[in-house]
Amino acid sequence: MPPPPHDPDVWLFDLDNTLYPARCNLFAQIDVRIGRYIADCLKVDVEEARRMQKQYWREHGTSMRGMMTLHGVDPRHFLAYVHDIDYSPVPPAPELDAALRALPGRKIIFTAGDVPHAERVMERLGVAHHFEAIFDIAAGDYWPKPHQAIYDKLVVRHRVDPTRAAMADDIAINLKPACGMGMRTVWIRTEESVKRAVGIDLDHVHHQTDDLAGWLTDWVAQRSARK
Repeated sequence: MPPPPHDPDVWLFDLDNTLYPARCNLFAQIDVRIGRYIADCLKVDVEEARRMQKQYWREHGTSMRGMMTLHGVDPRHFLAYVHDIDYSPVPPAPELDAALRALPGRKIIFTAGDVPHAERVMERLGVAHHFEAIFDIAAGDYWPKPHQAIYDKLVVRHRVDPTRAAMADDIAINLKPACGMGMRTVWIRTEESVKRAVGIDLDHVHHQTDDLAGWLTDWVAQRSARK
């Protein structure tokens, strides 16, 4: 599927494993914290907590949504606990900073994490000043991507014309609703995201890269050459 004919004037960026490289592996820390939260909350052992964690992820989209639905957990408490991690693996990103500075248009974070998590990551990267807003899991009523309703809510809240927007995400299926709305899509390939995309029709992916900063720099250069 070809990309929309117009250059984007709004860019939506996923956060985890998109704005920072997957090698930082923050999710390994978060994954452990989720298991501990479930074990402590439900008074089960580590093995049972792990089983429930993965079952809730499969059946509810996120482990948090499963805990909310089945056990009445406060998502704010859950998120604060699981994001109490060491952010030092995220390095400053001068190349990304420069690429975002050169990229024309509005820029918004669209994340399945919460605002404090996004702010801590962007502080480490040194790119917070490029983004006008963070649309987090709370803004989406604690539903994860790729639920269509949260994409609809984002474009209304932030006055985004989907046909003049682009979205970058490491999870290929998360780009499908965006494409369906008319957005240009950029898939950030990682070892894990490529595995998760096996068997998925990728017709909704317009561009793909394993280097977001480099891709943005090239896109700006190509845009300038067309002018």
